[in-house]
Amino acid sequence: MLSYFFVRRICLSAIGKTACRSGSVIIQYYNLSTSTVNYKDESPDPETVVSYEQLRSMLSSKDIQLFDVRNPDEFQAGRIPGSINIPLDNLEQSLKLSPQHFELLFEAKAPGKEDDNIVFHCQRGRRSAAALGIAKGLGYTRARHFAGGYSKWVERNE
Repeated sequence: MLSYFFVRRICLSAIGKTACRSGSVIIQYYNLSTSTVNYKDESPDPETVVSYEQLRSMLSSKDIQLFDVRNPDEFQAGRIPGSINIPLDNLEQSLKLSPQHFELLFEAKAPGKEDDNIVFHCQRGRRSAAALGIAKGLGYTRARHFAGGYSKWVERNE
């Protein structure tokens, strides 16, 4: 039996017009394409990095849109509570979805370009830095990333 998350991933990775059925919900995508935003593989501005303490505070106040850009198998193996899995390869097309499609697909509020509580994370920080570059290229100018990633989260929560 296919899991809901697996079906979601198939839908999200589709190119062209595709309809995916999960229960009674039909989600349609039109003209999705692969990433075209270029990012520099360098250390991000310190202003765009969220510390472990800041992340804990944002999570406890529920003032965060936390996106895990690892692959679904990594996400299933362990995750930061409250995070939403959008693999890096699917991030650009996901951020380009209409708010309605985003909410149907991820069961979460779509991020706004001016939101200051958008945080990306991965395992150690490399993919989340790439995600930050993609998001900033799409106009999410206040987005940040948790550079320590899930590894740091696990280390600090043992």
